[in-house]
Amino acid sequence: MFEFEICVPLSREPRLKEIEAKAAGMQWVLKKRSIDARKEPVWRYRYEAYAPGEYVEPQLPEYKNVADAQPVIVVGAGPAGMFAALKLLSLGLKPIILERGKNVHERKLDMAKLSREGIVNPESNYCFGEGGAGAFSDGKLYTRSSKRGDISEVLLQLVEFGASKAILTDAHPHIGSDKLPTVVENIRNCITGHGGEYHFAAKVVDIKGSKGDFEVICEDGRSWKAGSIILATGHSARDIYEMLDRKGGSLEAKGFALGVRVEHPQEKINWAQYHGTWKPGMPAAEYSFVEQQDGRGVFSFCMCPGGILVPSSTEPGTVVLNGMSNSARSGKFANAGVVVQIEPEDVPGDGPFKLLDWQRAVERSMFDWCASARDAKDAPKDLPTNLMAAPAQRMEDFCLGRLSKKMPETSYFPGVISAPLHEILPPIVADRLRKVFPRVKIRNYYTNAALLLGVESRTSSPIRIPRDDISLEYVSLQGIYPCGEGAGYSGGIVSSAIDGIRCAEAASQAMNK
Repeated sequence: MFEFEICVPLSREPRLKEIEAKAAGMQWVLKKRSIDARKEPVWRYRYEAYAPGEYVEPQLPEYKNVADAQPVIVVGAGPAGMFAALKLLSLGLKPIILERGKNVHERKLDMAKLSREGIVNPESNYCFGEGGAGAFSDGKLYTRSSKRGDISEVLLQLVEFGASKAILTDAHPHIGSDKLPTVVENIRNCITGHGGEYHFAAKVVDIKGSKGDFEVICEDGRSWKAGSIILATGHSARDIYEMLDRKGGSLEAKGFALGVRVEHPQEKINWAQYHGTWKPGMPAAEYSFVEQQDGRGVFSFCMCPGGILVPSSTEPGTVVLNGMSNSARSGKFANAGVVVQIEPEDVPGDGPFKLLDWQRAVERSMFDWCASARDAKDAPKDLPTNLMAAPAQRMEDFCLGRLSKKMPETSYFPGVISAPLHEILPPIVADRLRKVFPRVKIRNYYTNAALLLGVESRTSSPIRIPRDDISLEYVSLQGIYPCGEGAGYSGGIVSSAIDGIRCAEAASQAMNK
């Protein structure tokens, strides 16, 4: 086997099938496709070439019928929970998935009500429900490092369940919020078709018993028993942390990141990244950056080319934003979180909940400021009445400490209210952002055509559920396997899926001893 690259202008795709057909008897396998825009934008195709019979196709796991098998309870139907359940099928164990929210199609109605009417359903929103937070946030598949586990196992299964084969080779793969619901539903059908169980509106409020004999109790009184529990509840399930704390379980404050959503016209990002050579038909341009400021990282997060901004609150009285984009990424705007690294020592107080409480206070401050602006005697008549309206400020105005007199067009449906984000955001965030924006090394990034909206706060969990490094069991109670973003061990769809797979394997090994 040997590797080589083919480069072609971005304005046209190479005739790959014709090229591969002339490979002199070798089998060419495309391993990676990427865009190199450092000079003239080009496609880079990296191939591996194999002698006849040398290449072995990667194989999907074999799912077993587990209707009568030993059960494992999986709390949460996000990426960690779904892929833990798939792995349990291949290991011959029966996953019983308990999801506090609704199925992936029904939750769309609650998300629409959140955007159009500002009504938060605490159990069904952009964070809670089948598929988790990743199901409606572009479906970016960040992780390419194999240190966490077998990436190919995750990507192959996603393709099998409906994702484009391009995710196997693209350098920055994504599925798209329009396609993810079908992928998620297909995963569910696979699990139930092999004897696993799904239960929706099953909000877990208590766990009783010990390893080998657990009972999981839900808010409506339903309960299930199993010998092991995989806890895959996502980064916003604050009540799970509170439940564990009440039971005397160990928790740790964990660093996360908080900032704003930044929205540019997509054409400005295309022009900057393609050096003015972008043409219709080329992919919408992306960007990323990392800076250091006053001892903390400031970086872009969850960039959505051709996307829209959405309200991501899980509690009434808060304003939280996220971004999403469909598979075509054809929208007028580009958005990304630009966030500041926050460590436990940055926030006063003690205990595992101090960063979570601080996060919640910032989210409430966004809501409270907009409510006060609407209630003011001299409030403009055209202020949006939607309770999810976000405080916003143009980028240059934010850095110069002045109010924006006129708001630009935005994709954020609930609307925006001109606000002094430089004052509303915590100083440890606002001061760093104001210093970093003018020096971002993307042409014309620093512009008053860019709009900042507050707040982007759900980058990851501000709490970790500590587990043993070897067994992956909760340090406070064996037989429970905290995993994914909610436990503090991953960030994104692929790394969460891999962590779910690891926990399923660990649970299986412990049960077979």
